Amino acid sequence: MLLSNEVTHATDLDLLTVVLGNRSTAGALLKKAGGSLSNLLHAIPSENGDLFCAQGSSAYAPGPIAKLQAARELAAPGIAENLRGRDCLTSPGAVRDFLKLRLAGRPHEFFVCIQLDAQHRVIAIEELFRGTLTQTSVYPREVVKASLRANTAAVIFAHNHPSGVAQPSQADELLTRTLKEALALVDVKVLDHFVVAGTSTLSFAERGLL
Repeated sequence: MLLSNEVTHATDLDLLTVVLGNRSTAGALLKKAGGSLSNLLHAIPSENGDLFCAQGSSAYAPGPIAKLQAARELAAPGIAENLRGRDCLTSPGAVRDFLKLRLAGRPHEFFVCIQLDAQHRVIAIEELFRGTLTQTSVYPREVVKASLRANTAAVIFAHNHPSGVAQPSQADELLTRTLKEALALVDVKVLDHFVVAGTSTLSFAERGLL
């Protein structure tokens, strides 16, 4: 058991053991994730997997994946809160970490909009659309309405690829251009669009696609 003043100096294996309660299970999962706790948290499924394991003849307890899911759900609001009041353009690592925690491992596509004020500080984070394994229907009118409701000055979009491939499709690029044009009519800037796939994130802005 780790004492509170030891947590800062704990290894990934130590921390994972605290969450799972079993060092051998923690070691096996960590090995599958290439030795990275961050990779493991980002790669676990969000809505399925080894949720429960049997204990005795009739009782069931949360399995290791369910425990990791819970840890990730606990971490995501803290990272989101950390983004509030900060310029997202000067905190790209925090944005990527949040999006990976929020979207990685989900079995369906989700489209997320981060609403920002004129100083690029987070106003709201909204999951606007949910799709299938391979695509999401995104309606520009609804995106514009959401930005007007939040009194937004700029936005960052993100969606996930359950396939694990972070490369944007032609449809992704066309959608981004369409949204950029629609939001320009109400003076809202599109700063970036991230594609999240497993532990990888791709930035449209960095690729010159905006």
